[in-house]
Amino acid sequence: MRTITTSEHKSNLRLWAVGFWLIVWQAAGMVLRDNFLFATPVAVAETLCQLVMQRDFWRTVGFSLCRIAAGFLLAVVLSIALGVAAARWRRVDELLSPLLAAIKATPVASFIIVVLIWVSSKNLSVLISFLMVFPVLYLCIRDAVRQLSGELAEMARIFRVPLHKRLRYLYIPEILPRFRAAASAALGLCWKAGVAAEVIGIPDGSLGERLYEAKIYLDMPELFAWTVVIVAVSVAMEKCTLYLLRLTEEKWGRL
Repeated sequence: MRTITTSEHKSNLRLWAVGFWLIVWQAAGMVLRDNFLFATPVAVAETLCQLVMQRDFWRTVGFSLCRIAAGFLLAVVLSIALGVAAARWRRVDELLSPLLAAIKATPVASFIIVVLIWVSSKNLSVLISFLMVFPVLYLCIRDAVRQLSGELAEMARIFRVPLHKRLRYLYIPEILPRFRAAASAALGLCWKAGVAAEVIGIPDGSLGERLYEAKIYLDMPELFAWTVVIVAVSVAMEKCTLYLLRLTEEKWGRL
């Protein structure tokens, strides 16, 4: 069987392919000739340039970014703590299983409406982002810890290897690569759920509020422009997070 190299896991995105679909998009917009139904890339780019020059634009991006990032970080901390505990103690896993099943089975819209009754719309995206990301990261940590070499872990306990050395040589090198892959998938889900929560809750100064207003006024260029902004910020956050995790993995590998 052929071994799949790391480079083969990288995105297959090519500029010529992006250019091709931009041309198709532009051609479709020119055929329709109706910005109320379909905005061309040129119109979206012009609107985006106008938005970037506004002071409120950066406040809006910062508002949503801080809250969605907070939800993700909270999920990271709790998933590590509870994932390790569940891998070690079966009762913890059994206790959390019904909760995880409920989170995975319940539609995001239902969560948003219910949570909106309990918390203010300002902090809604924090909790929704956390709820959508936590199961992914928790299951990754739990399964990774369980699948560690039993003989090595047992030997470390028998010889009373200090905890910091077990983390350095056994746990982190084995768990971090899998956690990085799970984080990559979870970040996209985090942004989709967080922005969806803002569209329903409509907190002042959020990206969701801007999307909702563009929809109400049938401003398709602005709707597309804000969508481009959300995608760009989401990708940037994912790249930065994965870069930091990769640096951490390389640092521990050199120690």
